[in-house]
Amino acid sequence: MIVTSSRMIESWIIMGFTISYIITLFITVFISLLLTPLVKKLAFKIGAVDVPNKRRINKTTMPTAGGLAIFLAFAFSTLVLINRQLIEVDYFRYVLPIVVSGGMIVVTGLIDDIREIRPWQKSIGILLASCVIYFFTEVHFDSITIPGIVRWLSLPDYISFPLTIIWIFALTNAVNLIDGLDGLVSGVSIISLTTVGIVGFFFLPLQSVFIPITIFALVAAIIGFFPHNYHPATIYLGDTGALFIGFMISVMSLQGLKNATFVAVLTPMFVLGVPITDTLFAIIRRKLNNQSVTSPDRAHLHHRLLALGFSHRAAVLTIYGISLVFSFIALLLNYTSKIGIILLVIAAIFGIELFIELIGVLGENRQPLLKALKVIGNRDYRQKIHKRKERMKEIKRVLKKNEKGEG
Repeated sequence: MIVTSSRMIESWIIMGFTISYIITLFITVFISLLLTPLVKKLAFKIGAVDVPNKRRINKTTMPTAGGLAIFLAFAFSTLVLINRQLIEVDYFRYVLPIVVSGGMIVVTGLIDDIREIRPWQKSIGILLASCVIYFFTEVHFDSITIPGIVRWLSLPDYISFPLTIIWIFALTNAVNLIDGLDGLVSGVSIISLTTVGIVGFFFLPLQSVFIPITIFALVAAIIGFFPHNYHPATIYLGDTGALFIGFMISVMSLQGLKNATFVAVLTPMFVLGVPITDTLFAIIRRKLNNQSVTSPDRAHLHHRLLALGFSHRAAVLTIYGISLVFSFIALLLNYTSKIGIILLVIAAIFGIELFIELIGVLGENRQPLLKALKVIGNRDYRQKIHKRKERMKEIKRVLKKNEKGEG
C-alpha cells in the first residue's frame, strides 16, 4: 500500500511538472513573438541591417540581429521559468554556463551584424564561448566506442579539448553558411533541434533529462521568432541568430556524444544533414575551382534551387523536406541493427550525391555518379562513349605516324 502511494505521488509530481513545463514553452513562444518587433526597431537604430548587394536575395534594406529575441526568450525561459520548477535538482548550475556562452556568441554575432567583422575575429568569439562550455560544463568528448574496432577508449584532455572545439566550430559555421533565404535556418533548426530533443528524451539515460528540457525551450523561442522570419520576412536572424542557433545545436548534440558511440556520432550528423552537406560540398567546390574555402559564391543548395526556377518559398520548403528526411534517418539509426545502420548510411550517401549532382551544386561538368548510371542504363550513351574512345585512339595513332614521318 505504501509502495502504491509513493508511486502515485511520484506520478503526480511528474504530471505537475509536465503541465507547468508545457505552459512554460507556450510562454516562451509568446515572449519571443513579442520581443521580435522590438528587436527589429533596435536593429535599425544601431545599424544592424542587411543592405542589398549581388549576393543577397533582399531588394530592400532589412533589419538583422533577430537572433537577439530568440536568445533573450531562451535565457528568460531557462534561467527563470524552468529553473523555478527544477530548483531542487540544481538546473541553474547546469544551464548557466550554456546561457553565458550562448550570450558570448550573440555578442559576437551582433558586432558582426553592425560592423561586419573579419572571420578570424568571429572565430575568437566562438573559441572563447567553446572554452566556457569545455571548462565549465561536462559537454565534451570523454571517450569513444567504435563497434568491432574500439570497445571503450578514454580520451585524454589533449585529444578531448581539440575534438570538442572542432565539433562546435564546424557545426556553428555550417548552420551559419545556409542562412541565405527567409526562414531557412529557423525552420531547419526547429526540425533539427526537435529531433535531437526526441533522441535525448527516448534514447539517453534519465540523468540526461536536462538536455531535452533545454532543447525544447530553445525550439519554443525559435518558433516565436519564426512568423516574423518566414517568407516574406520582416527581420533576419543575422549572424546574431545563425551563429547562436548553430552554437546551441552543436552544444546540445554534443551532450549526447559525451561518451561517443558510433550511432551517437552519426545521429547529429544526420540531424544536421542539410548544413553539413551544404558546407562539405561548398568546400569541395571551391577547392576544385581553385578558390579560397572562405570565399563567397552563389552555388549553395538554396542558390541552385533558385537557379533551377524554384520560387523563394518552394526552395525553402524543399530544404525543409530534405531536413525532415535526414531527421527521420537519424531516428531510425537508434532503432535499427548494425547492418541496418550500414545500409542506411550507404543509401543516404548515394541519395545525397545523386541529389547534389542533379541540381549542380558542384558544377554541371562534375557528375560522376550520374554519368556512371547513364553508362549502365543507356545503351546509346555507351556506344557514344565507345566511338569517342575509338576516335581518340585513331587521332593518337595518326599523330604518332606523323611524328615518325617528320623524324
